[in-house]
Amino acid sequence: MKTQKSVELYIKAQQHLVGGVNSPVRAFKSVGGSPIFIEKGFGSKIYDVDGNEYIDFVQAYGPMILGHRMPSVEKALKETLNVGYAFGATTELEIQLAEIVCDAFPHMDKVRFVNSGTEAVFSALRLARAYSGKNKIIKFSGCYHGHADSLLVAAGSGVATFCLPDSQGVPVDAVKNTLIAEYNNLDSVKMLVKSFPNDIAGIIIEPIAGNMGVVLPTPEFIAGIQKLACENNILMIVDEVMTGFRSKFGGAQDLINLQADITTFGKIIGGGFPVGAYGARDEIMQKVSPLGEMYQAGTLSGNPMSMSAGLATLKELKKQNPYTQFEKNTTFLEEIFYQSAQKYGVAVQFNRFGSMFTPFFTAKNVTNFKTAQLADTQKFKRFFWAMMEQGVFLPPSQFESWFLSSAMTSTDLQKVANAVDYALYKVAIH
Repeated sequence: MKTQKSVELYIKAQQHLVGGVNSPVRAFKSVGGSPIFIEKGFGSKIYDVDGNEYIDFVQAYGPMILGHRMPSVEKALKETLNVGYAFGATTELEIQLAEIVCDAFPHMDKVRFVNSGTEAVFSALRLARAYSGKNKIIKFSGCYHGHADSLLVAAGSGVATFCLPDSQGVPVDAVKNTLIAEYNNLDSVKMLVKSFPNDIAGIIIEPIAGNMGVVLPTPEFIAGIQKLACENNILMIVDEVMTGFRSKFGGAQDLINLQADITTFGKIIGGGFPVGAYGARDEIMQKVSPLGEMYQAGTLSGNPMSMSAGLATLKELKKQNPYTQFEKNTTFLEEIFYQSAQKYGVAVQFNRFGSMFTPFFTAKNVTNFKTAQLADTQKFKRFFWAMMEQGVFLPPSQFESWFLSSAMTSTDLQKVANAVDYALYKVAIH
C-alpha cells in the first residue's frame, strides 16, 4: 500500500484546512496514521492519489447506495447542469422528488428540503416545539443527530436529566431543554416523561442507531416509546438521515413498527450531493413558513443538482430493488466474520440491519452506547489498517456503520471475505 502522495497532501492540507480535513473523522484520529486522499471512484471502488484501489464500505457515509458514478445518475446530472444549477426559485425537480419521498412514507404529506441532515434535524425540533407549544426534547445517548447546539450534549454523572454541552462553544443554556435517555432502556424514558409531564415536545431517535456503530432497538423498546409518546402528546421525531431508503424503499421505521410524526432525511435522497429534508402530515407542516409562523429558509434549499441526483437515485433504487440482495450480502459477511473470529480466538459482535452493519471488537452484546464503548478500539485500529492493506476501505472508527452498495459484486465480497480473515489473523497475533 503506497501512501507517499497522500502524506504529502495531508501535510499541505493542514496549512489552510483545520486539521487538514473538513470533517473530523476524515483525519483518521481514532486509527492513527495519515488519511488517504481520494482521486476518483467508480462502481464499488475508490482510488487514492497513490493509485491504491479499495472496495468502498464508507460510501460517502451512506449516500452512494448505487456505488460511484452510476450512469443513470450522471446522465440526469449532466442534463440539469446544461440548463442551470441555482435559481433562488422553485423548479419542477423539487416537486418530483417530494412526490417520490412522500409516496414512500405513508404517514407524511409534505416535505421541506434543506441542505444537510443537521439542518433537517434542528428544523424538525423547532417544528415539534412550534406545533406542541412545549420545549423539551428527549434524545438517546450514542445517537447523533447533527451538530446543532441543543443536540451536542452528554449525560452528566449518571443523572439522566442533567445535561452538559459535549463541545466547547455550546452554552449550557442551549442544552437546558435536552433530556438524555438510554437506547433500549424504556425505564429511562419513563423517568423523564414522569419528571417533565407537560413540557416534552418530542422524542428524537435513530430507528436503527448508526452513529455508535449499528445498534438495533428491541421490539419492546420501540412499542414502549411509541405508547409513551401517544399517551403524553409527545411527537415522535424519527431521524432517517442515515436509514432512509437504505433497507427498503422507504424508511426503517416501517420495518420496526415505529410511526413517526416528523421524519428527517439526508444522504441517499441527494444521491451524493448536499441535501436534507424534514416532513410530516399536513396539520404539522401547516406550521412551517410561509403557511405558518415557524420560520425556516435556505438560499440553496432544493438546489437543482441535489434534486436531480436524488430523483435519479431513487428511481434507480426502485428499478433495481436491491434490498433482498443486501440482506444476503450482509448475512454472508456476518458468517465470514464469525467463522474467522472463532478460528483466531478474537471476540467480535456483528450487528447488522439491511445494508448497514458494524463489527464490534467485544464479547458482550452491543445494545446501547455503554456496551458499544466496551469495544476494543486498539484491536479495531489494527484491523482497520490490515483491511486497508488488503484493499478494503472502512470508516476509520469503531463507532461507525459500514455500508453496502448495489455495485458490489460477488467477486468483491469474496475479496472482502479473504481480507477479513487476514485482518482478524493480524489482530490475533499482535
